[in-house]
Amino acid sequence: MASTISAIPFAGTEEQEKQLQTVIQKYKGTGGALMPVLQGAQEIYGYLPIEVQKMVADGLGLPLSEVYGVSTFYAQFSLNPKGENKISVCLGTACYVKGAQQVFDRLCERLGIQGGECTPDRRFSLEACRCIGACGLAPVMTVNDEVYGRLTADDVDDILKKYGWQ
Repeated sequence: MASTISAIPFAGTEEQEKQLQTVIQKYKGTGGALMPVLQGAQEIYGYLPIEVQKMVADGLGLPLSEVYGVSTFYAQFSLNPKGENKISVCLGTACYVKGAQQVFDRLCERLGIQGGECTPDRRFSLEACRCIGACGLAPVMTVNDEVYGRLTADDVDDILKKYGWQ
């Protein structure tokens, strides 16, 4: 679920704005246009910063509060950019009881961000998830498509170094 507004400045391009306007025009005036337009906007920008939400609201003739409400209600939408390296720590029951919270806390400490955020250099983003179906390897985290299991907080630094963290 989207939660906080990103501290990272918005850096959209003119080309992205043109693509968004094309998506808006495709759905404008049709019932239920907001969801497909937000999905398209997130595909274009990678997330839904307030600047994009304003463009959507203006383009569809909707109040910004409605666009924001939908953007924050559905888990598929993010108000924060995703990093080049997307880290997800399972906090489901099996992982949690085996120490996943300590792994998550160490990642927050090392990266200087909280769950749902992205580092200012956009190299890492961090999320918590509920289950990835690898309970036998608990606790588990993924970095992009790589799965790391049977973790302790002490494993975090070595894993981050594989992705260029120093």
